Amino acid sequence: MEIREALDRYRIPWNPVGIERLEVYRRFLREKNAVMDLTSVPDEETAERHFADSLMPLSYPGVIPREGRAADVGSGAGFPGLPLAAFCPGVRFFLIDAQEKRCAFLRDCASRMDLKNVEVIHARAEEAGRRVALRETFDLTVARAVAPLNVLCEYLAPLTRTGGKCVCWKGAPDTEERRDGDYAAGVLGLGAGETLAFREAEAERTLYIYRKLSATPEKYPRRNGIPSKRPLREG
Repeated sequence: MEIREALDRYRIPWNPVGIERLEVYRRFLREKNAVMDLTSVPDEETAERHFADSLMPLSYPGVIPREGRAADVGSGAGFPGLPLAAFCPGVRFFLIDAQEKRCAFLRDCASRMDLKNVEVIHARAEEAGRRVALRETFDLTVARAVAPLNVLCEYLAPLTRTGGKCVCWKGAPDTEERRDGDYAAGVLGLGAGETLAFREAEAERTLYIYRKLSATPEKYPRRNGIPSKRPLREG
């Protein structure tokens, strides 16, 4: 599917410069995926399953700010951070990933896309959340296909400033996961999550949006690996 066709299908606003940058991204991803195993999504499905999915918040006014700082935690092959950076030039995106090989790919890809608003940080999510220079400095934090909601909240909340937002990409709504996520959110200074549902590539998808209401307690995030091994949940 062509990129413009995919964005039009989901009523995502686009501009020619953004489309051109995504075309560069798609070619470079195809080239590097042959040797790095960055994604299992076939090239012909990239426009819909990666690009449109990453840009879906642009269909909902107010979800993505017009300016400020954003962190993409567990950026991997660059989703959703690189597509959002291509379409949101007023926002500075920090792509955080634990693997140096992926970070090198992200830096090279951002350069090829001529994105001046992207910086790549090699760090685990827990480490990033404990860095004084990063903690509670972001207007927006995002994560896509990384972990359950309660784990994502522990990754994102420490990086998000009071008044900012955390946006998590997930599959079909899950009542138990939503309950655990809202519990963790309360512990971490976030409000109860808002959900936006849509269908993409014949699959149901959900955006969970949490607003930062107060400072995250200093003990969070916990040590490396603990959020996923002992996720926050009631009882």
